[in-house]
Amino acid sequence: MSTSPPNSGRRAVVAALAALPLGCAAEEPQGSEVASTSTTQTLVACFSRTGNTRVIAGLIHRSMPSDLFEILPATDYPADYLETVAKARQERDESVEPALRARVPGIERYTTVYLGFPIWGETAPPVIRSFLSQHDLSGKTIVPFITHGGYGVGSSLRVLARHAPKARILDPFVMEADQERRTMETVNAWLDASKSGNKRALR
Repeated sequence: MSTSPPNSGRRAVVAALAALPLGCAAEEPQGSEVASTSTTQTLVACFSRTGNTRVIAGLIHRSMPSDLFEILPATDYPADYLETVAKARQERDESVEPALRARVPGIERYTTVYLGFPIWGETAPPVIRSFLSQHDLSGKTIVPFITHGGYGVGSSLRVLARHAPKARILDPFVMEADQERRTMETVNAWLDASKSGNKRALR
């Protein structure tokens, strides 16, 4: 995995975010609907379950000439958070690469791929392995942007290096952002306190 020049990937993404107003709305990635007439050599591709990573993808896309692609599994993950965690853990443990809903048309024309994903089970989601396996990224520069729930990037960068061995991988932009897990834990703690009688009456 290349780290030269140092922190160039992080600086590029930070610059992209800083160039936009904080309140701007991110554009939605459009799956397989990458413009066929586009001449840009930069692709922004992301997988996002709750929207955190999608927001960053939209900001990067709006900051530079680029195409936007949302990585989607052929079969959606469960809506329930815990069911998704269990399914992702099973896919990770069994080295499953789930089918994709669509592939990027004309991947060969891109020289730079901004690749975004959340950390699942201390690594990249299985669908990211599928994306890397099904697209030839040889000779391209990959700029990862990663969201996580407080445990860092885990083994995700090793996954990128293993599945895109002929790509140049820059240092990632990394941001802690996992509201769904924190919301669930906060609500469960509140409910547990209610059940145990630890909540105080107002009067």
